Amino acid sequence: MGREVDCVTSSIESSEDLADIALRPKSLADFIGQEKLKNNLNVFITAAKLRNEPLDHILFYGPPGLGKTTLSQIVAHELKVNIKVTSGPMLSKVRELAAILTNLQQNDVLFIDEIHRLTPSVEELLYPAMEDYVIDLIIGEGPAARMVKINLPPFTLIGATTRMGLLSNPLRDRFGIPLKSEFYSVDELTNVIKRGAALMKIGINQEASEELAKSSRGTPRIAMRLLRRIRDFAHYDSKSVIDIAMVKSTLVALGIDALGLDKLDYSYINYIAKNYGAGPVGIETIAAGLSEDKDTIEDVIEPYLMQIGFVARTPRGRVLTENCIQYINNNFPHGNLLSWYR
Repeated sequence: MGREVDCVTSSIESSEDLADIALRPKSLADFIGQEKLKNNLNVFITAAKLRNEPLDHILFYGPPGLGKTTLSQIVAHELKVNIKVTSGPMLSKVRELAAILTNLQQNDVLFIDEIHRLTPSVEELLYPAMEDYVIDLIIGEGPAARMVKINLPPFTLIGATTRMGLLSNPLRDRFGIPLKSEFYSVDELTNVIKRGAALMKIGINQEASEELAKSSRGTPRIAMRLLRRIRDFAHYDSKSVIDIAMVKSTLVALGIDALGLDKLDYSYINYIAKNYGAGPVGIETIAAGLSEDKDTIEDVIEPYLMQIGFVARTPRGRVLTENCIQYINNNFPHGNLLSWYR
């Protein structure tokens, strides 16, 4: 069976989306980073192929931009089966999910991104589908309504989420293979950047790759986005090779510092430092003070700040760590953190 990617509920709209797809690795061997996850996944895929059985259901969880969608595509490619792609917010009705499930072929992969955002009724339809490969649908209305049981071919559900805590216990427990994505090291990101540059047909030296890796927040998606912008500056200046000076000047132009912190990060740190010393302060207070959504703070800003040891979560609220305070004192002796952007 040939591999097919069916974007069930969304379409690619921008050239940058197409560029992302072109840069994605197609096999586990080409995928850089996440070594422990990859090794385990290779074992599970190989065992399923040897038994000629569907792979158990997989849950990828962790911060955004670490390759969860790419890995789902790779799983289908390694299994040599079709993959259908959708997302939790797009599946608002039971019939929409039923239509997708009934069109699956044996051993196919169904990938649901942001699976924590499924509605309760849609989620409940998944339970028998995942366990017994059947779904129960109500046909008709009123006294004429009847329950119909539909058998499904064996398939693999791959769910991806950035909010593991929002998954209900019944759904989470039905995934036989939970795999957590971790932030990338500088060395891993350096290799990602060099691979991306080669595919973009732009040269980049080792120093420049490492400097860009340090500013990519441990996230390949951010590294590729910044690399595309640096390539734009390189082409504008008629340069065929990116050097460290060009990386630094582009990051300054984009308002990103050497650690990868941007204006949103500085606004967060500045708000706590200016108004609450080093904290603690509650997340709701921070969200209100920054006029930002609480989910944006928890999903976009805080994971990396905690990863580099700048912020700690305590029972009383968020606290700026000694590392963060020292960084502020060394780089902003007058305490004006937002001066970087003025």
